Amino acid sequence: MDVHNPDQYMASLRQIIAQGRKRIGFIVGAGAPVGIRKPGTSDPIIPAVEGLTRLVLENLHERYNGVFEGITSELENPNIETILSKVRSLSGVIGDAKVHGLDGNGFRDLGDAICKQIGSIVNQDLPDETTPYSHIVAWLSGTDRQHPVEIFTTNYDLFFEQALERAKVPYFDGFSGASEPFFDPASVSNNDLPSSWVRLWKVHGSLGWSTNSKGEVIRAGQRQATHLVFPEHLKYDQTQKAPYSALFDRLRLFLLTPDTLLIASGFSFADAHISARIDECLAANPTASLFAFQYKQLDEETHAVEIAKRRSNMSVYASDKALINGIAAPWLPGRPPTRDWHSIRDTYWSGGADGEPGKFELGSYDRLARFFASSGSSQFTAQPDLNGQTPEAQPE
Repeated sequence: MDVHNPDQYMASLRQIIAQGRKRIGFIVGAGAPVGIRKPGTSDPIIPAVEGLTRLVLENLHERYNGVFEGITSELENPNIETILSKVRSLSGVIGDAKVHGLDGNGFRDLGDAICKQIGSIVNQDLPDETTPYSHIVAWLSGTDRQHPVEIFTTNYDLFFEQALERAKVPYFDGFSGASEPFFDPASVSNNDLPSSWVRLWKVHGSLGWSTNSKGEVIRAGQRQATHLVFPEHLKYDQTQKAPYSALFDRLRLFLLTPDTLLIASGFSFADAHISARIDECLAANPTASLFAFQYKQLDEETHAVEIAKRRSNMSVYASDKALINGIAAPWLPGRPPTRDWHSIRDTYWSGGADGEPGKFELGSYDRLARFFASSGSSQFTAQPDLNGQTPEAQPE
């Protein structure tokens, strides 16, 4: 029976992320902030898509319940992003006609109301204490790098911005200026800034993005939620405008660069636009690799698995199994690579005692962030092979 040894793959990854020579990027989705709790509660400070959907529908229930019932009954996967996509599509095509009791203007108002609700929910401050975001920033700032780290995120919150600014780590998000910072596609497409500057790409928009009198996207300096974007909300011609086309092109350029590694965390791969772009680039560039750290069991991560079955340079690390080189198999730790490896194994593996199956833990963004932050304490040498043929590390 095929098995995958997590020790070998995590030894390889630790070696890569500690060295600072690899071109590394992240794609971070809505599952990332879920591990941060509201003070004194077990509730996430920002819920994932399912929780966000529930809160928005509850807050708008009194006025729009009949509309939501009609829309959700027509959707295969009704969540707040697909609902907003449907609402904005209807607002642009039905005019004075009515669907579910609203005309085009009514759906336009509903779209604005949904955005306002999303904005109020995700408009949170990163807690002052240590968080997964501060762990990632500690790793970012702890190594001299040949190439800048690029972070692509679909999240609207400002957690990455706050973590980077608190640590005084410079970053570039595509905007330039002070009065009304404007988006500069030319700067996004090149790498003229020093490698110590993190690149932060908000591919679905961000709190604080707005439009000026000319209809151009600016960073307003206020936590507005008027320009939150899910690509399916927009017509084709609108998706070709800055910043959206430039940010998607940046993702494409990153993945088409030789010898790159993209780390996915909190990202379900359900976003058809991003997943299609990733799929195309992995096919075109076999030297690029994608490691998808998924929270659920492998059989439940259908969107990620679908791509990885076609692309051997994408690996899916789920809690119970992994899909590596097109082979799906359960995890089974082997002989520790070094004498002190058990403490390192605890950073990514739990359980496995008293006959219970063990669990791979890095599908959780907070565990993955701690793993990255602790990578500088590596006590082994290994020759990593991104295709999964990692030899066992030996003690120094």
